[in-house]
Amino acid sequence: MARDVLLLPKAHLHLHFTGSMRPATLLELADKYDVHLPEALSGGEPPKLRATDERGWFRFQRLYDIARSCLREPEDIQRLVREAAEEDVRDGAKWLEIQVDPTSYAPRLGGLIPALEIILDAVETASRDTGLGMRVLVAANRMKHPLEARTLARLAVRFADRGVIGFGLSNDERRGLARDFDRAFAIARDGGLLAAPHGGELSGPSSVRDCLDDLGAQRVGHGVRAAEDPRLLRRLAERGVTCEVCPSSNVALGVYEKPEDVPLRTLYEAGVPMALGADDPLLFGSRLAAQYELAREHHGFTDTELAELARQSIRGSAAPKDVAAPLLADIDAWLAAG
Repeated sequence: MARDVLLLPKAHLHLHFTGSMRPATLLELADKYDVHLPEALSGGEPPKLRATDERGWFRFQRLYDIARSCLREPEDIQRLVREAAEEDVRDGAKWLEIQVDPTSYAPRLGGLIPALEIILDAVETASRDTGLGMRVLVAANRMKHPLEARTLARLAVRFADRGVIGFGLSNDERRGLARDFDRAFAIARDGGLLAAPHGGELSGPSSVRDCLDDLGAQRVGHGVRAAEDPRLLRRLAERGVTCEVCPSSNVALGVYEKPEDVPLRTLYEAGVPMALGADDPLLFGSRLAAQYELAREHHGFTDTELAELARQSIRGSAAPKDVAAPLLADIDAWLAAG
């Protein structure tokens, strides 16, 4: 009998801030602020999305922006973070690195610095209340000017002692060049932050190479398209670069047609470390544990292999050694208890 993946200790390294919201919470906040939600966000089912063309990505971004517009006050931020933590605890997560671009929330929260302070305070409180280890990855938007990314990188470094552990680059990697953001990532790395840009989702293997060559990536958000290039797979494996793979998201956005098409086996057997992630549960309809179930159901991952995926998520995280070591032991105990 298969072991319960809800009980498998794991780290969650790819979760976007607004996208972590519970659908019911979005409905309540929209009502609170009299925001009209389109049927795609209010119908009780995940929206039908396909972002492999420009129009599809625009629609996805529009839905995300509408949801984000419902986060207006510090208590909304506190609620979102607390509920995201509760959901991850329910799914067996012991460590969460939530990704946020604070510029998106700054206009309603008193500016960039106050916005990040409110977010970090909410993370600290939720972590204490739920027992989930939580940290923040500040992400720049590649659709905006690289100078804004540098400002964010400096801000992220400034708050490294308050819970910021990494710096990312999100949004459509088909737009702009990774090298335009190289200075921002140099600032972040010099400040001791983990470099974790998105790549290899909507664009092919070249975008993963750009993350490595131009941005010094230590982790890659998504990275699945590296499966199309055996030399790149070897490079990722040899360097131990963790790919934050989000299978349900890949299918929902049309990167792959079916769950079985996501190249989990290709990456795993090439020795590329992976951390399964939910990306944006609000829009894709599934959370962390469901990604492990998908690996089991559609790719035949055994419990031993699922345990190894969980270990890879812990090793790829910024969790301190005194936190990571007992979690790795707990994964062994999950496997032994079968």
